[in-house]
Amino acid sequence: MQLAILAKLLEVIFPVFFIIGVGYWIGKKNPNFDTNFITSFSGSIGVPSMLFYSLTSTSLDFSVFFKFAMITALFVALFAVTGIVILLILKRNILMELPPLILPNTGNIGLPLCLFAYGASGFSIASSIAAMIMLFHFTIGIFLASGKLSFKPLATSVPMYAIFITGAILYFQIPVPQFIINTTMLIAYATIFLILTSLGIALTKLQAVNFKGNLAISFVRLISGPIIAFIIIRWLDLESYQAGALFIQCSMPSAVLTYLVAKMYSPKEHVDNIASVIVTSTTISLITIPIIVFIALNYFA
Repeated sequence: MQLAILAKLLEVIFPVFFIIGVGYWIGKKNPNFDTNFITSFSGSIGVPSMLFYSLTSTSLDFSVFFKFAMITALFVALFAVTGIVILLILKRNILMELPPLILPNTGNIGLPLCLFAYGASGFSIASSIAAMIMLFHFTIGIFLASGKLSFKPLATSVPMYAIFITGAILYFQIPVPQFIINTTMLIAYATIFLILTSLGIALTKLQAVNFKGNLAISFVRLISGPIIAFIIIRWLDLESYQAGALFIQCSMPSAVLTYLVAKMYSPKEHVDNIASVIVTSTTISLITIPIIVFIALNYFA
């Protein structure tokens, strides 16, 4: 039994880490490698297609989608409590430096892990969570980074339209033609490769500063995630792939998108701290992710 789980663990994490490694190698070999195409393609075509495919190609219904959207809002609120505490202890800005503590990398890393661990069913649950996290990036994330609440970025975000359209399809139970599912499937899998590669490249460019404080923040992100997830799983009596996908998504390191948003709206001091938390938490996650996936496969099979 343990050997089977270990074999499954290798199946899940090796592809993800390997592609991140390819990106890291590219970034080291060519420091001037331009990832603008990946960012543009992913934001305008790739991520919308991935969300659409993952949410419409399975038996997921609107009630489950809405349920996990609300669960996501709950765990983000709980992450905020632990985040504010650690930032107060470290005497950091509790608004501008909160996003990497409350918004895990459910897209770049969490989605492929859930796909390989639980197949299409787990992928749909993970996408429901990732969709809500993305919504938070363009609302709460920008508010925290700038101190101003604006819905303009939300109105110009293609993934947001994909989420709303997909939600309507699920709610009204509109059948999706197979050729659209096949097309978005191909784009989705290509996007997974591109965003994992871009994550590896990004890790070669982001730098760590204020190491001790940001290391503490990274540990809080990686430790509080699975603990809060476990509490929610037990409280709501979640089982199987639903519990596993939630457990994995909550346990991810800080999202790279929090750095991109901070870079646009926050002072450099806070941007550098956020970049450091992303680098540190992602590096540590190379150790924690195998443990998290092992627990998920062992207890939420």
